[in-house]
Amino acid sequence: MQTGYGIPLALIIGVGLGVAGVPAIHAQTKAPPHAYVIAEIDVSNQEGYAKEYLPPSSRALLDHGARYLARGSKTASIKGEPPKRIVVLTFESLERAQAAFASPAFVDAAKIGEQYAKFRIYAVEGSPQ
Repeated sequence: MQTGYGIPLALIIGVGLGVAGVPAIHAQTKAPPHAYVIAEIDVSNQEGYAKEYLPPSSRALLDHGARYLARGSKTASIKGEPPKRIVVLTFESLERAQAAFASPAFVDAAKIGEQYAKFRIYAVEGSPQ
């Protein structure tokens, strides 16, 4: 008669352990928050910027996992003087963003870009979800 309770009891204990373990699994697999990179760009030579800087710089960033969220689109000033051009990118993490901008390919492209524009580029870590 006692063997009739063994299987249901084992199932209840197993389900209870499984439910208790789910938060621990989620905590272990939680990805770092995304990073957002904002670039304020004052272009002095549009032709050189577009032909010589954009292709290699974009390729270098895309190769490191960048995704463009806004790229030279129409802007509106909320407060203060707006920059001439704004680019917003996202990366999987702040470390990935820093690695992309420190990569040899981007550093080489940036040397070209400095001939045609002034840059202010910074990154911010996104809020945890």
